[in-house]
Amino acid sequence: MYIKKQRLLTPGPTPLLPQALHAMMGSDIHHRTEDFRKVYKSVLSGLREVMQTSHDVIVLVASGSGAMEASIQNCFSCGDEVLVLTAGKFGERWVALTKAFGLKPTVIEEPYGSSVRPDQVAAALAANPNIRGVFVQASETSTGAAHDIEGMAKVIRQHDVLFVIDAITGLGTMPLKIDEWGLDIVIGGSQKAFMIPPGLAFLSVSEKAWKRMDEAKNARFYFDLKRERKNALNGESAWTPAVSLLLAMDEALKYIRNLGMDNLVANAQLLARATRAAAAALGLELFSPTCPGSSVTAIRAPQGMDSGVIVKEFRTRFGSIIANGQGSMKGQIFRVAHLGYFDFADLFAMVAELEIILAANGHPVEFGRGVAAVQNIYADAALLKKDIKEAVAV
Repeated sequence: MYIKKQRLLTPGPTPLLPQALHAMMGSDIHHRTEDFRKVYKSVLSGLREVMQTSHDVIVLVASGSGAMEASIQNCFSCGDEVLVLTAGKFGERWVALTKAFGLKPTVIEEPYGSSVRPDQVAAALAANPNIRGVFVQASETSTGAAHDIEGMAKVIRQHDVLFVIDAITGLGTMPLKIDEWGLDIVIGGSQKAFMIPPGLAFLSVSEKAWKRMDEAKNARFYFDLKRERKNALNGESAWTPAVSLLLAMDEALKYIRNLGMDNLVANAQLLARATRAAAAALGLELFSPTCPGSSVTAIRAPQGMDSGVIVKEFRTRFGSIIANGQGSMKGQIFRVAHLGYFDFADLFAMVAELEIILAANGHPVEFGRGVAAVQNIYADAALLKKDIKEAVAV
């Protein structure tokens, strides 16, 4: 009761990988030297490997929103017609960004907690042959919902449009087969499943997207992707890089490669499934029950309780930092993350804390019921893994 360790349980920033944090202390190297070039080349090749793509990957010193902006700046011109799919706060960011650069967005909007369907995309593209790009979130972190990227990609491949995906919380939490599905631009951020501090954005860029840049007329300077691509050939960035973050990213990528990207995704998915089971056991309602993602689980606060109370009690009672709802959902939902450096011990503690918080605020709780739901899923998965290993050994 007297010692409280802070535990970061938000969907970004997320807990830091210890060896990545340690690597940051070696950042007193010059960025135009061979020592740095080796690191930079390692990061670029590592990103291609874990993103499982043959496309070029560009790294920018920015938050993920910087890469979102760069995708518009470099590949589109003022007046281009585009299709924007939105079902949450970050979908709305695509709407705002496209308008800021003079594009003309057709918007398919679904309520918070829902997702846009591939057949809606098909209908919109069929209705307007002038559309030159489609923008969407893989994982809508504000609501805990996920979009069917594979289904959308099948539709979009039939048209001469670029498919641009904000996968900032999708990478490392859901399958994203960039080359196989024909995803033109896939955007990630350092402070999510990649387990290092905020400050780096990166994006894979297809050959189709590179060719589109030759005809795009929007002005660009700092976020000039073709300039970055040219410099990357020599192991350098166009501008002063975030050396400490790149050292951290290099270590994080080594960790992910050793773990396996598929296992990183499976870890997030298993934690998300266990969290949903715990919520059900405690009589709580999911905010996105029909299309839940694995980067974060959004849970409705009990009737008559402000979710801000739950968020505050996590922090004051236990030193645990979870996320409130955003925008219109503030006070209605709380969100618990699963992406990156999270394990089942984190989840056992979080659910036990939640039970105490609910009970203290008048919500009927049978202590241990939610924790047991998590334990059962862990035990089943652990036994299955053991059975598979024994079968392989035989």
